[in-house]
Amino acid sequence: MRMRLRDLGISIGRLPTGKYNAITDVPGVLVGHTTLIFDEPRVARTGVTVIMPREGAIWKDHAFAATHTLNGSGEMTGVHWVAESGMLTTPIAITNTAQVGTVHEALNRYGYELGWTEIWDLPVVAETWDGWLNDMAAFHVTEDHVYQAIESARSGPVAEGNIGGGTGMICHEFKGGIGTASRMVACPSGTYTVGALAQANYGEREDLRVDGVPVGRAISIERVPSGRAEPPSGSSIIVIIATDAPIVHSQCKRLAQRATIGLARVGGMGYNGSGDIFLAFATGNPLAIETQKPYALQMLPHAQLNSIFLSVVEAVEEAILNALTAAETMTGFKGRTVYELPIDELKRILARDL
Repeated sequence: MRMRLRDLGISIGRLPTGKYNAITDVPGVLVGHTTLIFDEPRVARTGVTVIMPREGAIWKDHAFAATHTLNGSGEMTGVHWVAESGMLTTPIAITNTAQVGTVHEALNRYGYELGWTEIWDLPVVAETWDGWLNDMAAFHVTEDHVYQAIESARSGPVAEGNIGGGTGMICHEFKGGIGTASRMVACPSGTYTVGALAQANYGEREDLRVDGVPVGRAISIERVPSGRAEPPSGSSIIVIIATDAPIVHSQCKRLAQRATIGLARVGGMGYNGSGDIFLAFATGNPLAIETQKPYALQMLPHAQLNSIFLSVVEAVEEAILNALTAAETMTGFKGRTVYELPIDELKRILARDL
């Protein structure tokens, strides 16, 4: 039975988690998936995942946001306006490399049809490549699938592993996909929630570490085949970070940068062919677009950000590992099989190294 990391008795980091240990612990953040798994008329192992800030009202009440790129062999649309305005103005969707355009158009149309936006909006859509298991040339994801993901978005527990945009993804040569985690942070000014969601599709076997232990090196290709003809030269990871802390654009940028450390702790190297792109948004300041008055902003002192930086690192690290422990062995395009991280083996390796 596939389980989350903490269900296996493995705890990462030292900060407490939120109730669900998920990005949805941040108040008002919803997550929805549409998953496509079928073999006829062409093989589909793909989907779309949507993150809805402010319970879907992000079109009318924006949030401070910023991005960071470790390596840019990937795509995230809308980031120029995020950088220019300092704000996230739409939901966030994650899918496969070939379907960014479809998902982008669907997000635009959805908001427009509900009267939440004008047609010039600039949705944020990110991607990773699932072409090893999914016949990407079939362009399986449709506008209806994006709508389904939006309308299924909920708070509470988040499905992980072979789900949504992560359905066909591979991580450290094991089956990867969607993972999430959260942390609670006590600052002098209050207690805040930080959550992360990752679509993990990167990495070589020998680089994988769990709580500092070189697990990947201890699981040989003879024990668990790679499923790839050769180790991937890059692939990608998308990480979305959310918090209800009252921080501004420049501070969101600092949070997005710390996702790099969480990735590195698991074994991500930002190789040449990898798209390692991170976005952080903060809902602690209301930014309603209909007001004519100056915003009454709050901003945490920079000196109080250290614990929030730590929470980002821990949540990103655990989100990636949750993607690995939740994902299941999958056979897909051209009969290729990618195997799950063996849970019993993982527990034995960690017990031996403690």
